[in-house]
Amino acid sequence: MTTIADFTVATNRGDAIDLKDKLGTVLLVVNTASKCGFTPQYDGLEKLYQTYKDRGFEVLGFPCNQFGGQEPGNADEIAEFCKVNFGVTFPLMAKVDVNGASASPLFDWMKTSAKGLMGSTSIKWNFTKFLVGRDGKVVRRYGPTDTPDRIASDIEKLL
Repeated sequence: MTTIADFTVATNRGDAIDLKDKLGTVLLVVNTASKCGFTPQYDGLEKLYQTYKDRGFEVLGFPCNQFGGQEPGNADEIAEFCKVNFGVTFPLMAKVDVNGASASPLFDWMKTSAKGLMGSTSIKWNFTKFLVGRDGKVVRRYGPTDTPDRIASDIEKLL
């Protein structure tokens, strides 16, 4: 069975991260964008990260420009925007596609593991979130309107 341990991703600096090193950590994997109506969720994501990081929790932000061109910047611009405007300290990954032929294999797997409304596998917009348990399996998918504070109780159950 596939788990998050089967994937390698790139940081916003281009360094490879073998996600098998994240086994034992509860993860919230999010496709993000800097110019989206949901962008203020960066505040809530950072709050979750700060609240639970010492208990084995991490947020992984994956910038994506597939929805309305709302993440046009390069890695440095995105990182600066997130730090200056929202104080983001959780890891930001390299920009990815989450749908289509060039979609990240990680997102393809997560979309199949936790389908959206009415069994849909495609991601509909920025700030779709996937909660991954310590065993590396997707526990739940959250839509863009699911704010980070509403996810806190699910994170606590896994910690």
